[in-house]
Amino acid sequence: MNESTERVRRWASGALTHAVSDPFGQGPLPWLRAGDGPLRTGGLGLPAGRAGRGPHGPRAADDVDCQIKGFVSEGTVAPGASLDFRVTVDPPREFTIDVYRIGYFGGDGARLLLSSPNLIGIRQPPPLIAGRTVSCHHWWLSWRLQVPPDWLPGAYVAVLTTADGEFRSHVPFTVRDDRPADLCLILPDITWQAYNLFPEDGRGGASLYHAWDAAGRLIGEQNAAVTVCFDRPYAGAGLPLHAGHAYDFVRWAERYGYDLSYATARDLHAGRVDASRYRGLVFSGHDEYWSVPMRRAVEDARDGGTSLVFLSANTMYWQVGLNALPSGAGDRLLTCRKRQGPGRSALWRDQGRPEQLLLGVQYSGPVPRPHPLVVRNADHWLWEATGAGEGDELPGLVAGEADRYYPRTPLPDSVTRVLLAHSPYRDESGARRHQETSLYRAPSGAWVFASGTFAWSPALARPGHIDHRVQKATANLLDRICKGN
Repeated sequence: MNESTERVRRWASGALTHAVSDPFGQGPLPWLRAGDGPLRTGGLGLPAGRAGRGPHGPRAADDVDCQIKGFVSEGTVAPGASLDFRVTVDPPREFTIDVYRIGYFGGDGARLLLSSPNLIGIRQPPPLIAGRTVSCHHWWLSWRLQVPPDWLPGAYVAVLTTADGEFRSHVPFTVRDDRPADLCLILPDITWQAYNLFPEDGRGGASLYHAWDAAGRLIGEQNAAVTVCFDRPYAGAGLPLHAGHAYDFVRWAERYGYDLSYATARDLHAGRVDASRYRGLVFSGHDEYWSVPMRRAVEDARDGGTSLVFLSANTMYWQVGLNALPSGAGDRLLTCRKRQGPGRSALWRDQGRPEQLLLGVQYSGPVPRPHPLVVRNADHWLWEATGAGEGDELPGLVAGEADRYYPRTPLPDSVTRVLLAHSPYRDESGARRHQETSLYRAPSGAWVFASGTFAWSPALARPGHIDHRVQKATANLLDRICKGN
């Protein structure tokens, strides 16, 4: 096997493993595809002159050659503040950065807000590797974005493109402010980083799930990283795995005019989210990794009357720590030993604080193929005007992973509590399991909703997965929260 073939093989094996854990098999963002071809009309739509050579536009950069890859040192930025991009280009050449805001713009998935001039691209030093931990914090500054003071809070994506139009990749970030709003969307950047295998090169990359052996084969959790660093690009196209789940909610919620503020899980961890400013906190995507300060902040929010909306499954499963780099830069290292080493695992439930005490349900397991979500308590206000009747099946709405109620696990204090779906499915061994959707009202008056499935957010706005009953049920929930009922 020659060197070129070996490099392709290593890349293909990593990319395949990185992609298959998406429950819908479409990668992280089907309307913002990172493969060959221009960003699509109805998706992002690159401005004139940035579409690249030929009919297919730029190709996605990979982690073997790192034709163009980058990251931002901070995941969030306030309007009027600056954001530092660190980019490697191989071979060195000029490149550009186009910044888009994710949302609903007449049906498009995002809007171009700013384009950089041509920038000087350099080949940055190789990533630093300590044990299984990969860091690029030593890369030189490539571009400083001074965020205009009139930019709205939101989810943003910077598209990096070599000036010759050959390659591109992406860098996500969040613009946040402290204004009061009805709802605050918490983007799960901690979970995104836990899954980040950069570099997927068959040698040095590692996530909390995978690493490479000496032969360039992917190995699993027992040999994966215990600590990963935020100061590095995301693997593959540069978009986090499961990012589409959050962006699906953004597009739907902004289309219907909900008053949204934005923050990240790291903001929540660091105490930068004042829940008293919001009627509800929304966790729209796969949000599996939580620190102690995150959980404490969310429990305090609920007990103070702020509602909680969890639109995915497998939430708050692993307990993690965030630490500073040796340089002193805070919250840049994510640590979770999982089941490695002596003592109890890092599961919240094994620490004596099961997820069900907050969510009302908790993680049950993976769902090998999509199954229907079966409606329960159809006379409840959440199902009002959806057209869903008792026992109706919503096709494909139990997918990826599922939660359920555990009768022997403690429940949170509540004034009312109801299960709104009870959906049988078979697990990987063929055993019968079931999924459940939960809603309870805390003594403070806060509502706490947990969909119990990965497929809820995609049903709001993802092409090919939209379900109008889920859209209406979600609107019923958010409208009640926003009106303070």
